Amino acid sequence: MSPDVMFANANPAVRVLQELTRDVPVVFTTVTDPVGSGFVESLAGPGGNITGFANQPVEGAKFVDLLMQIAPGVKRVSVMVGNSSSSDAISLSAEKAASKFPVETTKVVVRDASIIEPALTALGNAPNSGLIVPGDTVTSSNRQLIVQLAAAHRIPSVYGFKFFAAAGGLLSYGIDVTGQFLDATSYIDRILRGEKPADLPVQQPTKFSLVINVKTAKTLGLTVPPTLLAAADEVIE
Repeated sequence: MSPDVMFANANPAVRVLQELTRDVPVVFTTVTDPVGSGFVESLAGPGGNITGFANQPVEGAKFVDLLMQIAPGVKRVSVMVGNSSSSDAISLSAEKAASKFPVETTKVVVRDASIIEPALTALGNAPNSGLIVPGDTVTSSNRQLIVQLAAAHRIPSVYGFKFFAAAGGLLSYGIDVTGQFLDATSYIDRILRGEKPADLPVQQPTKFSLVINVKTAKTLGLTVPPTLLAAADEVIE
């Protein structure tokens, strides 16, 4: 179709477009480690036909800390990851952070949706369990199932993107994905007006949002600490 510009969200989509063309401009959002992934030469100077807005994964220690604040009774934490290296890094970070808290950590690798239900059922059968879902292509596309099962098994859970909390998840902390989509339109506009992706630096997130679903907290029998509530950027009633 020879488009003037293409838009892609997340690493797998950018990878496909990179294989298809080195000429058509591509603007991306929520890409983790665009330099290490080979999409751009550097953040300041992309150097090719690809540029956009990067994702900055949250340290696993932050997720563990938030989970312990809202559910201090948790003794074991499962980190559910899909197909991204960033999720693996978060899992490792959470494992290291666990030594600072009275919790044990395990990792559940979700290659497809069939693994989700038995994994969360097993977690729900273990007392005082919690869940961390950093968010990647696989887990994000199955967020409704994950959130529903976490609620059904009464598992306190922390997620990496707001859309998990909006779907009924207990708490999320991460970048503003909607904001990145809006920002991407400015780069698309500049490219359509003649600028080159190679000259448009990759933008990194500057804001992380804490979203708490108070309704879900009440369902789980949890009381949100006033300090955590005061720190929230958004509260879902």
